[in-house]
Amino acid sequence: MAAGYFVADNNNGARTATAGAGGWSSTSDGPFDGSLVNLGYQTAKSINIARVAAQYVAGPFTVGAAYSNSQYKNDGFSAFTSTEKYNTGQGFLIYQANTALLLGLGYSYTKSSGNTGATYHQVSLGADYSLSKRTDVYLVGAYQHASGDTLNALGTQTVSAVASIGSYGYGGGSSTQELFVLGLRHKF
Repeated sequence: MAAGYFVADNNNGARTATAGAGGWSSTSDGPFDGSLVNLGYQTAKSINIARVAAQYVAGPFTVGAAYSNSQYKNDGFSAFTSTEKYNTGQGFLIYQANTALLLGLGYSYTKSSGNTGATYHQVSLGADYSLSKRTDVYLVGAYQHASGDTLNALGTQTVSAVASIGSYGYGGGSSTQELFVLGLRHKF
């Protein structure tokens, strides 16, 4: 089991009524990562994220679940008008088929509320095959469906929610997105 709480305050001197909130430093802009899901809230005065997670291992199976609540709080310099909340529930199942092959399945549900309201459903599949102690090949596939509305990147207009899988930062440009990643990893 694990729990965590993250707080980031945008107290940068660049916050003015004409410049907007802006001014997040390079060490605190990670909550945005170019994701179209929350990009409209980058003028937030503060971000608060609480998360709890648990996993259980039974033989070759690992099952886990997580819940998080994220709040993007506004002030007079923010482009949006009220606190936006994101509630996310996640679950996964991992199967160690043999010493070399690992398979995984995951599901994530996110619902926003407050300033706008969007819903995101995401399903992910993955496999990892060890070629040696230090080298493996992996394949990941994911599908996301978005519905409802959110804010544009400037935080000034309501727009239709766009799918944007994980932290890859590439919006699908529509309400659905598919992503496939194939990689070879060597550990030094």
